[in-house]
Amino acid sequence: MRIFKSFFSSLIILSLISCSDIENESSIQVESPEKSNAVYFELSEKGQPQYWVKHNDKLIIDKSNLGFDFKNKNVFTEPFTIKNTKKISVDEEWEMPWGEQRTVRNNYNELKVELENNSKQLVNLYFRAYEDGVAFRYEIPQQGGLKSLIIDDENTEFQLTGNHTAWWIPGDWDIYEHLYSTTKVSEINAKSYADDDNLAQSHIPENAVNTPVTMRTDDGVHLSFHEANLTDYAGMTLKVDTTTFKLTSELVGSDRTNYKVYRNLPIKTPWRTLQIADEAKDLIDSRLIVNLNEPNKLGDIDWFTPQKYVGIWWEMHVDKATWDYGMTMNENGQWIDTGQAHGKHGATTENTKRYIDFAARNGIKGVLVEGWNTGWERWIGFQDREGVFDFVTPYPDYDIKELSDYAESKDVELIMHHETSAAPRTYEKQLDKAFQLMNDMGMHVVKTGYVGKIIPKGEYHHGHWMVKHYRKVLETAAKYKVAINAHEPIKATGIRRTYPNAVSREGLRGQEFNAWASDGGNPPEHLPIVAFTRMLAGPIDFTPGIFDIKLPTKPDNQINTTLAQQLALYVVLYSPIQMAADLPENYENQPAFQFIRDVGVDWEQSITLNGEVGDYVTIARQERKTGNWFIGGITDENDREITINFDFLEDGKTYEAKIYQDAENTHYKDNPTAITIKSTEIKKGSSKTFQLKEGGGFAISLIQKEK
Repeated sequence: MRIFKSFFSSLIILSLISCSDIENESSIQVESPEKSNAVYFELSEKGQPQYWVKHNDKLIIDKSNLGFDFKNKNVFTEPFTIKNTKKISVDEEWEMPWGEQRTVRNNYNELKVELENNSKQLVNLYFRAYEDGVAFRYEIPQQGGLKSLIIDDENTEFQLTGNHTAWWIPGDWDIYEHLYSTTKVSEINAKSYADDDNLAQSHIPENAVNTPVTMRTDDGVHLSFHEANLTDYAGMTLKVDTTTFKLTSELVGSDRTNYKVYRNLPIKTPWRTLQIADEAKDLIDSRLIVNLNEPNKLGDIDWFTPQKYVGIWWEMHVDKATWDYGMTMNENGQWIDTGQAHGKHGATTENTKRYIDFAARNGIKGVLVEGWNTGWERWIGFQDREGVFDFVTPYPDYDIKELSDYAESKDVELIMHHETSAAPRTYEKQLDKAFQLMNDMGMHVVKTGYVGKIIPKGEYHHGHWMVKHYRKVLETAAKYKVAINAHEPIKATGIRRTYPNAVSREGLRGQEFNAWASDGGNPPEHLPIVAFTRMLAGPIDFTPGIFDIKLPTKPDNQINTTLAQQLALYVVLYSPIQMAADLPENYENQPAFQFIRDVGVDWEQSITLNGEVGDYVTIARQERKTGNWFIGGITDENDREITINFDFLEDGKTYEAKIYQDAENTHYKDNPTAITIKSTEIKKGSSKTFQLKEGGGFAISLIQKEK
């Protein structure tokens, strides 16, 4: 049984057009304010909703169907007719409390189509057209005789107009931690996808990809498919027909319930989004995803400050320390200190003070501590993981009160860590007392984790049940003035606008893979792809800044970038929290560490200067309050020259530029830490060319000189 519908909502209504008599119109359209993009809608001869999209008058999405499969009987089985249409225009500005830029313009035209069948069942479709893309959404309003719906799947189609080049990861229902493939659409083969790490590939539907998935047409138009405002619904993957080049939505399901979504009416689905850009760099500067979310519900969150942080984390990945203390669980499920701890526990009071001291000396405001709480002895690889973690009880060698007071005395804040071991029911039982502890200790940021298969069995990280869990954590955290940095998360869909305590998340193959992945680590092309795919969804906690690139304790692994690229990542990969991820001793007496001290984390504006997907990218960001600029550029395995025109700088001001770049003999494999650092003055109108070596990059700080 199927239903067909789509929808888009507005914030400021500048004009309103209503028309009921449209019998003579074969299609209805809505154009973006400057007419770059247009969405067309019509009903087929059988009464099925269909749409298509044009960019600069050229077809980019051919006629595509809209619909659902329901488990409910006799629901939306009859053809639709158009009951009414409405158009509105919105042009507003809103301010990010933190973000890539302070002020965001939200400017679009919207078409609402109200549909009805012979049984008087109602569906609304909303289409929005922006200059940087289009979006649409389904709405099933409250109506007599229908209280709830069980969605078996959503059948939203995106009919491509050709065999585009695509950058994609498989539609894994559990993780996004895969390397990107670069193929033609006809060559996508997600089911056979396998990386050497065999990470929880529990359910990859036949030829489905996860979003954002980015494509380039033969004539150079860039498209990125994703979703916005994922609320009380299942995450969306896209099935790929490699013959007809058609994408069709496939929602993440549940083996426990055997359906995708159960909802009471009214229902508003997430927005189905298509970002459109003539140049790849313009995808990064698009704010389509956040604009499609509701305004800030939390008000002023002055208790969260964008910050850099260090922490007890990387030392576990390089086998210097462990998360667990070495306790034993007795028959009553209690953790017992046998007095025979292994001595490699990282989260000790003494070691944490060492990190706090390092942070204070270097102007770093946060210290993350992983492995502080009981349960790590059974955190992964055990079937009975529920009830194992305690989110308020520290190990015997970690004095949380003493450390909180010590951090406060040094003007540093501890960052809490809650690894759930994919047992969300255990976590939910402790949410209030865990966040209350944080509040009592003056901690306002927590890194959450969901490693492993979800308990209960049959649920998946990206299904409806877990989407509701992630939101419950976010909303509960807000009550206690806590910001969430989620790992093994649901995808970012712009919820940070509505809940600005959703500050960052993982959701990609991150830095830790470089330490232990059996394939040796992320290849140099990985991050130049990530910038145009995963980063379009939202902030990334990638944990850059590794200086000991050869990883002496990991003979089969290394960081496949140069040192200069590790610096550039603080600008290229956006997050309001950025980790200096290496061990403190690896930063001592390193001149390049000055860039990490200086670089901002909260931005007045951001400009993508150049880039091509999978090849290179350069981004400039201006820091809030100071007006200083920072620039980062990275390349793949190919060396290249990049020229920057500094026309974006303010007239009449001189900037003291410190440039960190690859040396003449730098190479990510053979000589990754060779770096040159030099200072010069730069003004608006200046132009400079930089040499990026293989796997390399450059970073520039531009500090305003006082007159």
